[in-house]
Amino acid sequence: MAEEVSNKQVILKHYVTGYPKEPDMEIKNGTIKLKVPEGSNAVLLKNLYLSCDPYMRSRMQKKEGSYVESFTPGSPITGYGVAKVLESGDSNFKKGDLVWGMTGWEEYSIVTAIHTLFKIHDKDVPLSYYTGILGMPGMTAYAGFYEVCSPKKGETVFVSAASGAVGQLVGQFAKILGCYVVGSAGSKEKVDLLKSKFGFDEAFNYKEEQDFAVALKRYFPDGIDIYFENVGGKMLDAVLLNMKLHGRIAVCGMISQYNLDKTEGVHNLFCLITKRIRMEGFLVFEYYHLYPKYLEIIIPHIKAGKVVYMEDVAEGLESAPSALVGLFSGRNVGKQVVMISHE
Repeated sequence: MAEEVSNKQVILKHYVTGYPKEPDMEIKNGTIKLKVPEGSNAVLLKNLYLSCDPYMRSRMQKKEGSYVESFTPGSPITGYGVAKVLESGDSNFKKGDLVWGMTGWEEYSIVTAIHTLFKIHDKDVPLSYYTGILGMPGMTAYAGFYEVCSPKKGETVFVSAASGAVGQLVGQFAKILGCYVVGSAGSKEKVDLLKSKFGFDEAFNYKEEQDFAVALKRYFPDGIDIYFENVGGKMLDAVLLNMKLHGRIAVCGMISQYNLDKTEGVHNLFCLITKRIRMEGFLVFEYYHLYPKYLEIIIPHIKAGKVVYMEDVAEGLESAPSALVGLFSGRNVGKQVVMISHE
């Protein structure tokens, strides 16, 4: 008879409009049998770390035709995480394996979508890094910068939301390549980090700027070659005015728009024509085939100290709703992670 244990879970109570709030979620105590269903190729996971990511906001509302399914009210939230395999019905995974991928916001999960799990081989780095620099955000930065933007040494690069999970890496990748890099962030602390810790050439607090277009002209008097877009709205409008001929824009996210009932329009799109700008949206899962190549590059960089990564770690599943909500007010400094268990 399989052991049945308590299983604390984070439940979405209802679909959300406007900014998400902690009371939109609740902590519930369920139970789970520590056994994979008979004949199933599922894996039973003990979750160790959960990843808080801005894209999760769109899953908190009813959306048809999105690239990712909406959460189900009354059920646990799901997202990227790091976990330990307790039992496996799939020959690719065995008891004791460490994995990262899609899992539940709960202490234990049974995952049937095996294709969303990646086995962790290199354990000489913090396991939490697989929610960030060695997981989805790392691949997002790598694919968006190198594959979408086709950067060249000496080019000028602007990164918005630059101290976040993805932005801090894009800036460092650009510096390694020999680019001039400027980032925007929402506090003096974050601006200082961009310059002192992540090696950006310049950075500014967008909350202190009256006119984004003027601010960008100050840092890019000759224009921007590459814009890594994380925020949308007024910042995108200002960037379009400051792009160079044949500039490239990788559209990764638009966090300024996620909680608005009516999204803001963009007024300077004519610049795409006059400046022959290429603006391309992308989704990281279309680039996961490059993950082994990415690891070969990034792990030596981490171990040599060429790339640094900053995390904001909340402890305990109870802290997960607050951590997730905090993303949308910029409360986190670095990649927001929730630690559930040390193993």
